[in-house]
Amino acid sequence: MSQRKVALFVTCLVDLFRPTVGFAALKLLEQAGCDVSVPGAQTCCGQPAFNSGDRSNAQKVARGLIEAFEPFDYVVAPSGSCAGMIRKHYPELFAGDDIWEARATALAGKTWELTSFLTDVVGFDAVDASYDGSVSYHDSCSGLRELGVKSQPRKLLDKVAGLNLTELPGAEVCCGFGGTFCVKYADISNAIVADKTEDILATGADTLLAGDLGCLMNMAGKLSREGRPVKVRHVAEVLADMTGDVAPISQGPES
Repeated sequence: MSQRKVALFVTCLVDLFRPTVGFAALKLLEQAGCDVSVPGAQTCCGQPAFNSGDRSNAQKVARGLIEAFEPFDYVVAPSGSCAGMIRKHYPELFAGDDIWEARATALAGKTWELTSFLTDVVGFDAVDASYDGSVSYHDSCSGLRELGVKSQPRKLLDKVAGLNLTELPGAEVCCGFGGTFCVKYADISNAIVADKTEDILATGADTLLAGDLGCLMNMAGKLSREGRPVKVRHVAEVLADMTGDVAPISQGPES
């Protein structure tokens, strides 16, 4: 069987704030036997514009992304939010367009969130990693509700030597980030994330994991402002055994 040709969709936040997540995703995909490329022409998925009602600019950005990713068998992102934008909203964004609707729908059908792709498509479980600590896991809204990502990261984390997972109360409840929501409704967002940090502390776990960097940065920022000692990381960093390469989010130079 030929190798799966996979395009890694790095995403804006990973590229700008946490490149280690991209390298971790690349390592995991290669460990799973994929032929991975990182198209240089990739840009934002257009979600901020789409969520703000600016369909014209969202379409402009999306066209470039579609063209960049069309040659590949699969597109994989370490983000349920960005993968969900392509998979669930690109066909809607181009509905009725004689040329672009079919192209958007084709891309949507081959776009996956990282942990879902590894478990549901590849059947990968040969995680070669260890983590000495207890963790809790937050289920990000888009990954959970749009893509059905729930059991997949937990299946992979179960293979990490030394890791103890304590389920987070209200793990499926929004952290208050919501992309532009946290800017438009800052007070409401802060109240939501304050409730989330209380739930995180209640687990007694020393590390919080999730699969979306926006959510992680939001929760890490609140924990830091509260002076809480909880470490915050993207799940890919733990699965790829790369926690020694970079400090936790909001606690180091790449934060």
